Amino acid sequence: MRAVVQRVSRAQVSVGNEITGQIGLGLLVLLGVARDDTESDAIYLAEKIAGLRIFEDDQGKMNRSPLEAGASILAVSQFTLYGDVRRGKRPSFDAAAPPGHARQLYEFFVNQIRALGLPCETGRFQSTMKVELVNDGPVTILLDSRKAF
Repeated sequence: MRAVVQRVSRAQVSVGNEITGQIGLGLLVLLGVARDDTESDAIYLAEKIAGLRIFEDDQGKMNRSPLEAGASILAVSQFTLYGDVRRGKRPSFDAAAPPGHARQLYEFFVNQIRALGLPCETGRFQSTMKVELVNDGPVTILLDSRKAF
């Protein structure tokens, strides 16, 4: 499971003209699920994200977690995080999980984030979405449950 995590001052996701999720201060999490991912991958990423110390403390140092900062999460599914372009210019998505498996783990991840005490808004799975954000910092972190990077 892979995630691109961006610290934001605000973010929203919409499908057509409908806003499906929006947050103020928090983290935008673009989440990709691989074919062989399990619930343990989702648990690992949820705990890692909930504990990321990337919000500033009173001294201006990145030393506070989303929980400590009173932040929210906006989780958006994004299978293209498993796009492989090593063999050409058109991405192959063979490593991405099929929709049924990906949906189950995406929803499990969202529930894990909420169980850890963080408010979590979402996009709409398997829809064309528009994501708007103001990256605060900018701060962007790449995470992989297999620790590939």
